[in-house]
Amino acid sequence: MAHLVTHFEIQTKNPDKVQKFYKDLFDWKIQVVPNMNGYGMVAPVTPGKGIGFGIGGIMPGARQMVTFYVDVDNPQAFLDKAVKLGGKVIMPAMTMPGPVTFGYFADPDGNVVGVHKGGPGSSD
Repeated sequence: MAHLVTHFEIQTKNPDKVQKFYKDLFDWKIQVVPNMNGYGMVAPVTPGKGIGFGIGGIMPGARQMVTFYVDVDNPQAFLDKAVKLGGKVIMPAMTMPGPVTFGYFADPDGNVVGVHKGGPGSSD
């Protein structure tokens, strides 16, 4: 597989409640990230098995959703390619501390997918 799914996240109106639900259900250890509006990171339970993910509040302009992220070498180039193939850019590539660069596109049916470089699970 050329590009791996390396992260996913749950965006919800009630991140504290949803974090507690999954923590209690699966015994996941959730580490809230400082200065990220209560966003919690969950590492794989067994190192080397599974992928990490996050549970946090809804991004501005978004709706509740589960999003997976694909590791790419140039997020904006893949967003542009998605548009050429019939998709739509939801959020252009942006860089956050870490560093991690990511953006979102919708496929032709409206499903939102993230692309990223850097950060958890990245090949960089």
